[in-house]
Amino acid sequence: MRSEIITGLDLGSTAARVVVGQRDPSGAPKILAAIEVPSEGVCRGTVTSVENATSSIAAAFEAAERVTGVPVDRVWVGISGDHIIFQKSKGVVAVAKPNGEIDDGDVERSIEASRAVATPPNFEILHVIPRTFSIDNQVNIRDPLGMSGVRLEVETQIIQGLSSHIKNLTKCIYRTGVDIEDVVFSILAASEAVCSPRQKELGVAVANIGRASTELAVFEGGDVMHTAFLPIGGDYITSDVAIGLRTSLDAAEKIKLEHGTALPKEISKRDEVNLGDYEPGENSLVSKKYIAEIVEARVEEIFEKIDDELKKIGRSGLLPSGVVLVGSTAKLQGILDVAKRKLRLPVSLGYPQNIMSVVDKVNDVSFVPALGLVLWGNAVYDERNGGFTSRFKSIDKVTSQVKKWFKSLMP
Repeated sequence: MRSEIITGLDLGSTAARVVVGQRDPSGAPKILAAIEVPSEGVCRGTVTSVENATSSIAAAFEAAERVTGVPVDRVWVGISGDHIIFQKSKGVVAVAKPNGEIDDGDVERSIEASRAVATPPNFEILHVIPRTFSIDNQVNIRDPLGMSGVRLEVETQIIQGLSSHIKNLTKCIYRTGVDIEDVVFSILAASEAVCSPRQKELGVAVANIGRASTELAVFEGGDVMHTAFLPIGGDYITSDVAIGLRTSLDAAEKIKLEHGTALPKEISKRDEVNLGDYEPGENSLVSKKYIAEIVEARVEEIFEKIDDELKKIGRSGLLPSGVVLVGSTAKLQGILDVAKRKLRLPVSLGYPQNIMSVVDKVNDVSFVPALGLVLWGNAVYDERNGGFTSRFKSIDKVTSQVKKWFKSLMP
């Protein structure tokens, strides 16, 4: 049973989320638990305190073990931050078989050849994602297995992360005594939970709007074509509310969650909030409409920055499948209306697709990245047992090197 357990860890700035799934006989994952605990020692995807982050991760694992009754011994880990970079590459090999038929070995060798690219100093390769193959003079081939030719070429997209960030994150996890299956770019994992292959083929963007930051990934033709990390999220809305109401951040956060909306036009000027209910010593009344105006202004700014990223790649207002929102701040009332207005695109909340579970939290959009890690791990499990698949080509060499490096430091 333990070998069929797949665990995903999403370590955010304010919460550590763990989702535990189990493969059923058909190979589909059934979600057993979705755990959320407060996190410390992390800011905008970067570990700022190893001790605090390790404690948060350990607390999340312990809670998951209590719910499932199964020890957490291996985990898929999401990573994010502004240090993630993309690079295109190509790999070319000669087909091995005398009859020219292409098999798994040829595909593996071509992808491995594409790794021979000049990596910036202090960066590690996270993923090598094959986009298209070419056989001799035939181009734009999605799956070359079983085809015939002499020369096989693959165009890949290489995702890299800063070595120090990866090592700090993995060190925290190894300190809890849990092994790491692989480190995955979290916005890509999230997209696997909320986007269909057809959406990715036509063109779709996934925005993970968290408390401290926003991640964006744009897909077209079935492949990721652009990613961005924006250092703005729900905490910036809270900060503006605190400044506007002249109250503490804690009180502003409670007011935002209970009364915050990005649609001030729908609120009467007569509706008021008593600050004394949230801040001891205060006794003033504040208009809910004024609070909504503050929230709307900051939410508009978030989507203006997202639209700026779409303009960079010429996709502003031009994604047929629209934008899918996930993350804790995506639950803010009225955020979809503002997003549709500012982005001029269809916008929806990213609820998981085709997931079996009796756990209510699975339908919480803040759990999507952790849930996506479970689906990512399940797809890689299928790949390892069923041959090559073009969407999930996992290269484990760098992760295994990191494992060995940290295990050598453990007593």
